[in-house]
Amino acid sequence: MAIRAVRAVAVAGLTALAVLGTTAPADAAGATVPHDEQITWQGWSGTGWSAGSTAGTTVTTAGLALGTPVGTILYKDPHSNTRRTWAYGTWTSPLTEVGFGATELVASWNADTPAGTWLQVELQGTYTTGTRTPWYVMGRWASGDGDIRRTTVDKQGDKTSSIWTDTFAIDNPSAGVLLRAYQLRLTLYRDPAGTATPVIRSVGAMSSNVPDRTTVVPSAGHIAWGTELAVPRYSQNIHAGQYPQYGGGGEAWCSPTSTEMVVEYWGRQPTPADTSWVDPGYPDPTVDHAARMTYDYQYGGTGNWPFNTAYAATFPGLEAKVTRLHSLDEVEHFIAAGIPVVTSQSFLASELDEAGYGTAGHLMVVVGFTATGDVIANDPASPSDAAVRHVYRRDQFERIWLRTRRTTTNGGTGSGSGGVVYLIKPTTVAWPSVAGSTNW
Repeated sequence: MAIRAVRAVAVAGLTALAVLGTTAPADAAGATVPHDEQITWQGWSGTGWSAGSTAGTTVTTAGLALGTPVGTILYKDPHSNTRRTWAYGTWTSPLTEVGFGATELVASWNADTPAGTWLQVELQGTYTTGTRTPWYVMGRWASGDGDIRRTTVDKQGDKTSSIWTDTFAIDNPSAGVLLRAYQLRLTLYRDPAGTATPVIRSVGAMSSNVPDRTTVVPSAGHIAWGTELAVPRYSQNIHAGQYPQYGGGGEAWCSPTSTEMVVEYWGRQPTPADTSWVDPGYPDPTVDHAARMTYDYQYGGTGNWPFNTAYAATFPGLEAKVTRLHSLDEVEHFIAAGIPVVTSQSFLASELDEAGYGTAGHLMVVVGFTATGDVIANDPASPSDAAVRHVYRRDQFERIWLRTRRTTTNGGTGSGSGGVVYLIKPTTVAWPSVAGSTNW
């Protein structure tokens, strides 16, 4: 069930780092739960675009758009072998201090790309030594696949950091050189003969330093016990063998299946016209559509984290981001606010009772908690839609989701996500307020 081999701050030889300004959630009684991870989310939208510098882009009521382009480029798409000229403009964020020495960063964005347009997201980091990274491509993205093949870029790095699909990572945190600050650069592209423009509603990044750990401090709970959200249930397994060009369904589609469940919970979904390309004999065609529209042609799969949240945000009124959470207590605050949470985890079959499988990387949707605090999850790794609802032991679930190190089936050492989540909600619904948390 290895859908996405989860990458985390855990690297061979990594030891726990000094923690500065750690944020930690509060339990239901108001007591601080001890945690040594550091997580922050920083982003730009609305009036915040004015903090950055523009070249050929303009801020509209809808978001950042392409104004008078500054030039054209010839882009050879490595996945379609087509060459095409594009007009472009850029926006560059201010140099942004993380507030601690970070070991990882994941950027995510919400945007609309009409036909004849696309966008690129780049990152330049500043190390604690003051040295800067190259400009790293974090994604070349369009909501459809008629103009470019959405993609990440392999083999990016310097002597200190690397890009692993969608994640910036310090190669050897124990060496002491970490990420201190960063800038994001957006490049908006359009057909020079056209007038359509990408519109970017928001962009941001989750920066984190999650110490090497195989277990975590259990959270206290009692925030949303007895609450279960009515999230639609979709199985990825019933799609096995469908559309090999988009990953082939089955175990490869956990991420878009989970994302689609949450999109449809909020009353949005692809239209019949959107799914008209799907074989009418296939069940749940919206899942096939989500897989196609999240597929990363370089990664060769649908598990790219920000491509999934960007897909969710293409539906009217929805916003989405990739971040990390500190504990199941924080997840409970989201459930209490009516917001389901997509979580990333890896585990052996023996580590999660009732799952019946093991995985090197898997996404599922936390939809609630039992009266005794166990996790209710819509787990797409199920034989049918009707079988998607699962109840997992709280202590087991929290451990496999929050840890960064684990033992693999062959006795080796693997990584864990360190608490990665997709957060998807309507813009009209407020983010939950949790004292001390700055990670969404």
